[in-house]
Amino acid sequence: MREIFGSELATQAAAFYLRYQVFVLEQGILPELEFDALDTPDRRYIVLFDGNLPVATARFQTINKTTLNPDRLCVAEEFRQQGLGKKLLVMLEKLGVAEGCETSLLSAEVSAQIFYEKLGYQVVSDIFEEDGISCVKMQKALAADE
Repeated sequence: MREIFGSELATQAAAFYLRYQVFVLEQGILPELEFDALDTPDRRYIVLFDGNLPVATARFQTINKTTLNPDRLCVAEEFRQQGLGKKLLVMLEKLGVAEGCETSLLSAEVSAQIFYEKLGYQVVSDIFEEDGISCVKMQKALAADE
C-alpha cells in the first residue's frame, strides 16, 4: 500500500475520484455538496493506493492553529474492514500535531460514530444533518506522542 500526502493535482484527482465513488455514487450526496469551497488548489489530501488505484483518502485541514479538522475520510467499499480508515486518521492526527494542533474536531456520520469512539473521539453535539446525512461533532485531545 502506497501513501501520498500533498496538494499536487494528481493527488487531488485521486482523492476526488474516490470521494465521487463513495460519497456521490454510493451514498447519494449531490456533487455540488460533496465538492465545496474547501477543495482549494492548495488543499492537502492523504491518499492510500493499491497499485495505481486510490482506495482511501482524507482531506487535511485545520479550524485554527490548534484544532485539526479531519474531513472527507472515505475508503473504497472493497477495501473496508482492513484498518485503512484508522490508518488515515492516525496519519492526519500526526500531521496535525506536527503543525501544532492540540485537538481534533470532526463531523462524523452517525453510522461511523463507533469507529471514531474506538479511536478516542467523544461526541460533543446533538445529531444534525449535513449533506442529507445524520452526523455528530466528535472531538479528541491530541498528544504530541501520537
